[in-house]
Amino acid sequence: MWCLITLFLLKFKNAAGGSSSRHRSPRSPAAHACAVRGWQASSFCPPACSCNDWIGPPDRHSNLRPIIFHIPKNESPLERKLREFRQETQIWNQLFWASQNMSFRKGKEEFISSRLKAKGLDMIDRTGQKVTLNAEEMADFYKDFLSKNFKKHMCYNREWYKRNFITTFLMGQVAFKRVWKKLGWKKMKVGN
Repeated sequence: MWCLITLFLLKFKNAAGGSSSRHRSPRSPAAHACAVRGWQASSFCPPACSCNDWIGPPDRHSNLRPIIFHIPKNESPLERKLREFRQETQIWNQLFWASQNMSFRKGKEEFISSRLKAKGLDMIDRTGQKVTLNAEEMADFYKDFLSKNFKKHMCYNREWYKRNFITTFLMGQVAFKRVWKKLGWKKMKVGN
């Protein structure tokens, strides 16, 4: 599973133009972000004059809200590295949860179908309503699903914490450089 996600990320990066010149297109940053984010199901796109990150509506597969990152005109290499890492992390997270949710829904439908067949019932009753199982019966499915996916979730959590640490570290570096730059300007003004 992780190999598939990694391959998809590499293909996405190449298809989206992984080279650095692609990110400096003459289009507005918001329009560029909308063009690059073809992996999202949403058609959400912020206004071209926006100078902030935007959070879109939930993705129908992953249930996560995609972020469209603002690309400032004077973005430093470190700020760019941070933004690109955050974008990569978002894609990784979207792909994981879309896959996980699809697996969950498929397993749930199979479980309900098999339990109803064992009881001699159809998926739809005489009134046209979908037949469901009670909470106790569904608890068996939830427990089984979590047990089967324990290792996958553990690996996901480990990677998630690692990515959050890297993001926090890069954000700290960006904040430090900004403060350093402001202090440098103040010293120059005082000296003149």
